[in-house]
Amino acid sequence: MIMGCFISIEGGEGAGKSTQIRMLAERLGAHGLAVDITREPGGTEGAEAIRGLLLGGGDDRWGAEAEALLFAAARSDHVAKRIKPALAKGIWVISDRYLDSSRAYQGASLGLSDAAIMQLHAIGSGGFLPERTIILDLPLADSRERTKQRDGGESDRIGGRDDAFHQRVRDAFLAIAEAEPHRVRVVDARGTAEDVGERLFAQIADLLP
Repeated sequence: MIMGCFISIEGGEGAGKSTQIRMLAERLGAHGLAVDITREPGGTEGAEAIRGLLLGGGDDRWGAEAEALLFAAARSDHVAKRIKPALAKGIWVISDRYLDSSRAYQGASLGLSDAAIMQLHAIGSGGFLPERTIILDLPLADSRERTKQRDGGESDRIGGRDDAFHQRVRDAFLAIAEAEPHRVRVVDARGTAEDVGERLFAQIADLLP
């Protein structure tokens, strides 16, 4: 049986990941491919339980190290119980966030080294990476406007961090893309959902069977 393909969609707050993932899944389905949409943290019973711990409470609920460990634990369960089994069945998996979010949010933006994040990933998930990672890039001002409209001023403990934090996140994502162009592609998230969708699909079209 032909293996499936693993794609992760990354980006800062308000970049439109949910909309683009839905549109991409529909387009892949039109090509006759089976698609599983999942998310991080989450995707399995255990990982969803960890999601509640990570996103609820005050900003000081977890230190950077504890936060990174929790994300790595959730990802380990997600990879073992959902992503790899789906790929083995020939299913294309699209994940709303994956490792690069940990590298950007808990690594560069909270002061942990990239090497530490990658070591946790090696221990928890065997270093498993997507075939393609798409970063939906949005300037901070646009991001804040979109999240305000979406959330009505209410954010989870990570989304509610200050502008300096979210700028570091954006800068970290762009640095990852520059360092790993074979895997990671940046897509401008400004404009209509349809326009962004076309840009995104152009960056994964080479993976189609």
